[in-house]
Amino acid sequence: MNGFLVIDKPGGMTSFDVVARARRFCGEKRCGHTGTLDPMATGVLAVAVGRAAKFIQYLPDAHKRYRAEFILGVSTDTLDITGKVLERREVSVSDEEVAAAAESFVGVSEQLPPMYSAIRKNGERLYDLARKGIEVEREKREITVYSLTCSNEDGRRVLEVECSRGTYVRSLISDIGEKLGCPAVMSALRRLSTDGFDIESAMTLEELENAARDGSVGSLLIPTGDAFSSLPAFGMSPAQERRFRNGGALDAGRVRFISDNSTDNIDDKTENGVFRALGADGFIGLGRLAGGSLTPLAVLDPV
Repeated sequence: MNGFLVIDKPGGMTSFDVVARARRFCGEKRCGHTGTLDPMATGVLAVAVGRAAKFIQYLPDAHKRYRAEFILGVSTDTLDITGKVLERREVSVSDEEVAAAAESFVGVSEQLPPMYSAIRKNGERLYDLARKGIEVEREKREITVYSLTCSNEDGRRVLEVECSRGTYVRSLISDIGEKLGCPAVMSALRRLSTDGFDIESAMTLEELENAARDGSVGSLLIPTGDAFSSLPAFGMSPAQERRFRNGGALDAGRVRFISDNSTDNIDDKTENGVFRALGADGFIGLGRLAGGSLTPLAVLDPV
């Protein structure tokens, strides 16, 4: 069983908890998620099943979309509502002022990751250090906010953001508060898309469990190759396919580059990069073009 499951993660569960459920329902030990969601968060959690797990690191760097709620006048040690309250005070700002402050973060900027995050520092997760009361120096990371809207829905302040990988929405909300001259804390978070998977194709854990009971889990899997459909592809002969599946590099000048229903020689492409490898029966893996050779990165099954 190989492919991706798109789970609508419920609140109150860790991403590891969800993967453990998927592993049990699929009867497959090899499972892993493509990006952590905090326990309080809900929404898209893509789980790679079987051999698809070794393709996670090569997923195209698609934008992520979130819907978050936040509260002005409150700060916590975790930057979300689950943490220890550090400050609470009255704030008087208009919706227009909040929207303007939020929109100022559209574009490229640097963000300081929160202490309560899964980033490793000297081999330890930052959240493990934070729980011990240890705060360490962190390096700012470049992020991109592609779009951002801020609204007030019946007294609930809502932020909808499309951003690059590595963006922490709770840090963004805290920075918006700082821009306004007041504390701000995230009170809810829902991920709408990540790594090319979106909420419209997500299933609940209950739906996955029901499929496990009636033996139809396989029909819910997104084929591994579909996750890489945005990448260019190359085709090969049966002999080349056998070599590639077993880890052998191919001469780039002797395979066909396939893109947009047209066929060209792959050696006409000057940029090195990742390509889909297509055999007689379709997707078999990924290869990297470099120095005139196509080197296997990951394959579904050796022969």
